Amino acid sequence: MPKVGVQPIRRRQLIEATIDAIHAYGYDDTTVAKIAALAGLSPGIISHYFGSKGELLEATMRSLLTELRRTTVSQLAAADAPLDRIAAIVAANFHETQCTPPVVASWLAFWAQVPHAPDLARLQRIYRSRLRSNLRRELRRLGLDREAAADVAELLASLIDGIWVRAALAGGGLDTVRARRRVMDTLRLHLAAAGADL
Repeated sequence: MPKVGVQPIRRRQLIEATIDAIHAYGYDDTTVAKIAALAGLSPGIISHYFGSKGELLEATMRSLLTELRRTTVSQLAAADAPLDRIAAIVAANFHETQCTPPVVASWLAFWAQVPHAPDLARLQRIYRSRLRSNLRRELRRLGLDREAAADVAELLASLIDGIWVRAALAGGGLDTVRARRRVMDTLRLHLAAAGADL
């Protein structure tokens, strides 16, 4: 009989081992056996908890998205003014926990699989929709009309993803402070051009 509370611990171990395995071997060369070895568990445990490598990757991405959502909520809780709340959203997307080399490798693997895996594509749509919605809401509070808020939200989301992916592919790490500043500087330029009251 399994011990009470073991399942969440095992699932967490396997998700962390998946992140480490993708970082060490790349997605294509990550196997159930390698994940299990990094977790210090038998390969049969993965089948028991997840069924397959694909399902484990989905659970790993869901875990990373949950962590990103928690970070965003925490950052937003400390901000009141719309511009500060946009800065909080940007800061969450460039938070140190999302920018470690193993996590970056997992995000890249996730994005590479999105066109081929409907469940991963759904998770990507959720992430994208949540980011744009959060940005649009605060941009509207800054006085932008619906269309302008949607356009600027799309620009900021593209800039966040673009800076993040370029840094990830360059392999030199991500200067999170500089990344946040670049996004916010771009926003201020657009707001000034639109005559927004800052």
